[in-house]
Parts: sequence; C-alpha cells; structure tokens
Amino acid sequence: MMTTLKNDLLLRALRKEKVERPPVWMMRQAGRYLPDYIKLRNQYDFFTRVQTPELATAITLQPIDQVGVDAAIIFSDILVIPQAMGLEVLMEEGKGPSLPKTIKTKADVNALITEGVEENLSYVTSALALTKKELNGRVPLIGFAGAPWTLLCYMVEGKGSKTWDKAKQFVYTEPALAHSLLQKITDITIKYLVAQVKAGADTVQVFDSWAGSLSPSDFQTFAQPYLLQIADALKDHAPVILFPKGTWHALEDLSKSSASGIGIDWTISPEYARKLTSNNITLQGNFDPAKLLAPIPQIKIWVKEMIDAFGVQNYIANLGHGITPNIPVDHAKAFVDAVKEYQPSNDN
Repeated sequence: MMTTLKNDLLLRALRKEKVERPPVWMMRQAGRYLPDYIKLRNQYDFFTRVQTPELATAITLQPIDQVGVDAAIIFSDILVIPQAMGLEVLMEEGKGPSLPKTIKTKADVNALITEGVEENLSYVTSALALTKKELNGRVPLIGFAGAPWTLLCYMVEGKGSKTWDKAKQFVYTEPALAHSLLQKITDITIKYLVAQVKAGADTVQVFDSWAGSLSPSDFQTFAQPYLLQIADALKDHAPVILFPKGTWHALEDLSKSSASGIGIDWTISPEYARKLTSNNITLQGNFDPAKLLAPIPQIKIWVKEMIDAFGVQNYIANLGHGITPNIPVDHAKAFVDAVKEYQPSNDN
C-alpha cells in the first residue's frame, strides 16, 4: 500500500512544479554532527552501522526529527559498491576510507565481481524499505550512489587524495582499461539505484565528489558520459539529482540531460548557474557548510540572500558539500528554519 506523502516539496521542485517555498535538506545530514549519531558511532563500527538496517534507519531518521529537513537520505556510503565488487574497504574514524588492494592491471579489473551485486547490497535496500515504513509519508526518501569517476578514484588510489595523481595516471596511460572499469561501475550502479527505487527511494542522487579534479575536457571523457548513462537509465524510475562537485563548466550540458536536478557547490554564483542552465533544470545547493559556524542571525541573512538569488521555483536549498562534524545542531536547524521562514523581498 502506498502511503501518501504529507510533504512532497522536494519531488515537486524536481518536477519543476510550483512550490510555496524551496525544499531543504543537507548532504550528510544523517551523521557526524548529531550527538545521537555519535552515541551509535561509539557503540558500533562504521560498516556495522551501514549494514544493519535497523541502525541505518535510526540514523536516517535522526535529522528529520531533530533538524526538520524536508527529505531523508538513507545512511550508507558510496564505497559499498567497490566492496560489493570484491574490494576490501577499511573505514577508520577521523581518517577516512582506505582500500588495501587497489586496481592496477587488466587482471584486477577482470577479477571484480559484477554479478549479483544488488544481492550483496540487499542490506541497503532493506534499510530503505524499513526507513520508508518508519517515515510513514512524512517526507520523501533519497537513495544515492557514488559516481563512476569518483569510485574509480578510490579503487585506483586506495585512499582519499587532494590531487588523485594515481587515478589520473591510470586513466591517462590506460584509457581503454579505465573506460572498461568505468563501464563496469556504471552498469552495477544502474542496477543498484533501480533496486533502491524499488525498495522505496523517491529520488536518487549521484555523488561525483572528485569530478572537479578533472579538466573540462577530461570530465567530458571520463565522468560525464557515465553520469548521463545513469540519468538516462533511471529517468523512468525516479528523478535523478547529479552532483559533480566543482564542474560549473559542465552545467550547460548537464542541464540538457535526463537528470531532474543538479547539485552545485559554493564556487559558482546562483545567477551564473541559472544562466548556464537557462533555468531548464532544478538547481540544488550551494551554501558553504563552513558558514554554518557563523552566528545564527548571520546564517539566516545568508540563507535569505541565497534563495533570493536562486529564486523559489526550480530550487532545492542545500549545502554545497556535506555538513562537517563541527557544526552545532542548532546552527544546522537555523539553516533549515531560515528556508522554511523564507519570504521574498518586495523587489523580487
């Protein structure tokens, strides 16, 4: 039985329907800045939290109850796909992920598991189904995956990097092998996201966190085609939000894709983003998470300026990257409240 959504602002914004105010949620809203999350983190290691549907659901719901966002995003991680493909992923608190065995050769790419990956990731779909039930129609549920380029970065580099030298060396010296790896990741990601929608995700977001490390032409070669494939494959299942961080140069192309939304970071002005996309697509973003450390009255002023600049329609208020662990909960709530209280200026 389908539960009717009591708050469908996010989905209406993605469909470019008229809204009274922009919907608001925050990337990484379920997690590290919330005291209740920290309690669970102290009890269970990272992948136990991700792989136990009851824990993932509890964490997903925390910001709905405590911060009042207009959407839930399932608590998971982009590296569950490399894991399901047979690579070990270690997550140390405060250090970020590491992959002890990296992809270097054709044999490494051939050895990756490509069948039954959705079954390997059934803990995510179970968490989505349970969260959907617990939400009981309060807000939409967002599913997500990492983009092929970003996953390749981790699979080749083995850990986070500022420059991704090994990943780039791999794609520049072994382009055919790189494309075969990117295609494998893409095929699995499509199946995984379709399974998420079937399990209850109302929309899905594709995180290309390291897209900005590529030049515009390399982005068009190694990242964009795979993002477009995912958007095309999902468009009849659910609205897709693409978030290739740091790639304002691709906004015009992406605005003509099958995606319903594009996430942008704070390095581009709302006005310029609108101009590049000709207002053809819903934009999401682009508040700098560090600004959430400013005094609450200042946060509220900045949020109003941001919405004034984007306009209320075809817009989802969000951060330009994930919320950082040092943000006080009342500051995160002030961000959300400022969006909910938004009144347009008379001159708009």
